[in-house]
Amino acid sequence: MTTYIPSLTLPAFVFEQPAAAILLPIAAGTAVGFSISPKETQKTYLDLRQPPLRPPPWVFGPVWTALYGAMGYAAYRAWTTGMNSFDAKKVVLAKHGATLYTIQLALNLIWTPLFFGFKRPIEASVDIVALTGVTGYLAYIWGQVDEVSGWFLAPYLAWLGFANYLCIGAGYLNGWSFTDKEKSLSEKPKNN
Repeated sequence: MTTYIPSLTLPAFVFEQPAAAILLPIAAGTAVGFSISPKETQKTYLDLRQPPLRPPPWVFGPVWTALYGAMGYAAYRAWTTGMNSFDAKKVVLAKHGATLYTIQLALNLIWTPLFFGFKRPIEASVDIVALTGVTGYLAYIWGQVDEVSGWFLAPYLAWLGFANYLCIGAGYLNGWSFTDKEKSLSEKPKNN
């Protein structure tokens, strides 16, 4: 079982207010996405060898926005259900989940800089595997507090499974190094 660690957990007001709970991961994800030039990120994504079933770059923005919103709603719902419960176990699980939620959000937010900013596929792969494990455990914990909260994390877990495939696949297909693998856009043949 996990433990509630206040110093590693977002403040309670983030979980108590639905707007804050939903908008925080959306805003943080958007900020991280734009902290690395979206044009440069897209260029890297298109230039690297990728495994089959790679989605087009425009898919990621809408998908992640929806997943961040669902993740935030799950956080709000699990916290308020747990903290308003007369069952002491649910209160403890809601708090433990809040710590796990904060950890998974941090792991989520550092993936983009690792993969696209620093071009470190090994570290990005380790991060996304850890993120998936923490999120799976979080869904289990919050599912005991409120079943709907646990299920709200199911699409996120499914996408993380697919993201593991893409991340590890790209790392493997590019020899676990992105240096010298990218071609400048000017070197690519133009489609007329």
